[in-house]
Amino acid sequence: MSTNDLRVRQLIMEEAARIILDEGVADYGLAKRKAAERLGAGQTRNLPRNVEIEEAVHARQRLFEDDASREALTRLREAAVQAMELLAPFEPRLVGPVLEGLVNGREEITLHLFADSVEEVIFHLEDRGIRWRGDERRMRSGQGYVFYPVIAFSGPGADVEAVVFPVKGIRQAPPSPVDGKPMRRAGIKEVRGLLGSEKCELGSGN
Repeated sequence: MSTNDLRVRQLIMEEAARIILDEGVADYGLAKRKAAERLGAGQTRNLPRNVEIEEAVHARQRLFEDDASREALTRLREAAVQAMELLAPFEPRLVGPVLEGLVNGREEITLHLFADSVEEVIFHLEDRGIRWRGDERRMRSGQGYVFYPVIAFSGPGADVEAVVFPVKGIRQAPPSPVDGKPMRRAGIKEVRGLLGSEKCELGSGN
């Protein structure tokens, strides 16, 4: 790979990270393509891997992190705890940017739920007067790709997107679209622990 190719690859990584954090684009593939086009390299095949984009995202977050972004993350994790309490019968797990500590301008949290049927989750919300909308999410599995139902609703402090898995799905997280390893999930106890650490840091001024 030439020096120029390496430079273009680095620029695409940095621009993709900016797009993900500043514009709220969650799809790494889309962010890479947008970055390449904006840099006049839309035809290049020299796109960085998702793992490299992930590293660039975290590097940018560290570089520009301030009290406002830390407070925003704390608010989102507090909203996640509230949503997880609401959905406690379905063993909720937090996933995605809010768990990873990334603030991307989207007031949205993603949960994984586990139920015998999506109707159980729907009835649970409707019994509490919560309006919802349905969708589906395509995720990788050992057998290729599987579509899972998604229930979205406006929670206290953030929009919630809940992906509903079969009960046995709690045993094995789906592969991460970033590195193919099992996706990181956190139960409510772990999320509360993260919140406790954040509040100590904010209180100490670090």
